[in-house]
Amino acid sequence: MLITAICLTFLVFFLTNLYPNLEKLAKSQGNFRMGDAEVESYLYNHGYLQPIAMKYGQWVGVLPGYEIKASDGQIRERCGKYQKNETKKTEYCGILQGYWGFSTVFKDDVADIILKRLYLTGKLMFFVLLLMIPSALIVGVLAGMKEGSKMDRSLSTFAITTTATPEYVSGVILITVFASSAVGLKWFKGTATSAMENADFESFFLPVLTIALYGMGYIARMTRASMAEVMTAQYIRTARLKGVSFKNIVMKHALRNALIAPFTVIMLQFPWLLNGVVIVETLFNYKGFGWTLVQAAGNNDIELLLGVSVISVMVVLITQLISDIGYVYLNPRINVN
Repeated sequence: MLITAICLTFLVFFLTNLYPNLEKLAKSQGNFRMGDAEVESYLYNHGYLQPIAMKYGQWVGVLPGYEIKASDGQIRERCGKYQKNETKKTEYCGILQGYWGFSTVFKDDVADIILKRLYLTGKLMFFVLLLMIPSALIVGVLAGMKEGSKMDRSLSTFAITTTATPEYVSGVILITVFASSAVGLKWFKGTATSAMENADFESFFLPVLTIALYGMGYIARMTRASMAEVMTAQYIRTARLKGVSFKNIVMKHALRNALIAPFTVIMLQFPWLLNGVVIVETLFNYKGFGWTLVQAAGNNDIELLLGVSVISVMVVLITQLISDIGYVYLNPRINVN
């Protein structure tokens, strides 16, 4: 996990610190008519012209922050530059020390911005999972109980349709049908901005439904395939020959084994929900983590973009670890001594 985190964060750090991005940053913070010499001066004064490995070490916090004598004679330091207590200087100031940088767009500490936006996206994810997981499992189990039946074909078609429809398509359709005054069904709000403060049903249901529809189809299909495979197993046939009722066969014998594969898929939804809600949050103007990612990338906010990437990497690695551990407990064929 540590090696993966280092490799991924270094890759993002390298790409965001390419010279064209740094040049755009200098001109956005200074003047878009800045010449090459002025751009070089800005980048040098703010430590961007150091070797990439040294900058990465300073950003992580394993190397001391830079101290540069600027062209105006002032000493510029990475450590303490945006500290609330200007008199308190620290030699090491990176991710490991809790210093995530300063946003050039929002003019605030990156850590404060990420915490606020993570809370908003976490609230959205909670309601999405609350709707998506039970619905997907029910659809998958019902479809897989009797493979090839009319119910199986109908629910499988529904699952495939929801998965094949991107969020920006289903979101626009839902807004047009249920939130547009032109159609006449103005049941919900076409924006979720007010849900940031007060998540009521009218403002929050459409973005939740848009994300849940796209994600539930994949989980339902995996559950259906796993359930259909379990229902043809030898121990299920034996239970049927012994006269066990179909309900007890499904609930007591088949369901737990059928949920092993879907559990892994469900855990994969967390990284997708964190970063895959970019389109939905932008479409419904919900200023969460995905919206922040768009703003950071669009405005070349390097420090914020790096902070977002760290959180994304951490979520992916932690959810994968939980998935592996949970798989061991769910699968009785795996024995850890």
